[in-house]
Amino acid sequence: MTPSLRSERLVLEPYVPADEEAFVALFLDPRVSRWMGDGPWPEEQYRTTFARIFTHAYGSEGFDVWAVRQDGRTVGHAEIKPAKVVEGYELIYGLAPEAWGRGLGTELARTITAYGFGALGLDQVYATVAEPNTASLAALRKVGFEHVRDITEEDGGTTLLLAVAS
Repeated sequence: MTPSLRSERLVLEPYVPADEEAFVALFLDPRVSRWMGDGPWPEEQYRTTFARIFTHAYGSEGFDVWAVRQDGRTVGHAEIKPAKVVEGYELIYGLAPEAWGRGLGTELARTITAYGFGALGLDQVYATVAEPNTASLAALRKVGFEHVRDITEEDGGTTLLLAVAS
């Protein structure tokens, strides 16, 4: 079961059904969804994804997924799960624009990476970041992530594969 985690300013908690509207609003914001997977998606696809958190992520095949809160408000989303591009685990996170520019991305990445090394016993944690997403790249570098290789996407864009070792 996904545990709750705390950092200096953030609380990471497993989602509850009442979080659906905040989850959908976060991912419907084009400033966020442009950096998350193949987004933006139609609203119904985000609602389906939210429902799958309870059946898939928190189910028997599970991996850890959190609502990220600051002062009781949902300000983001975070995961650590088996990676698709390498053999290992990948950190995924997104923060609402009102949480940007205050070091919360670095704090969040540091918290989840420490969880991966400690609770999950990982030797390495990966992240994939679109090359133009300089804010996330800077946050991850502050945590110690280093460039492993470039991944050329179907649309011609470049995603950077990063890793940090324990």
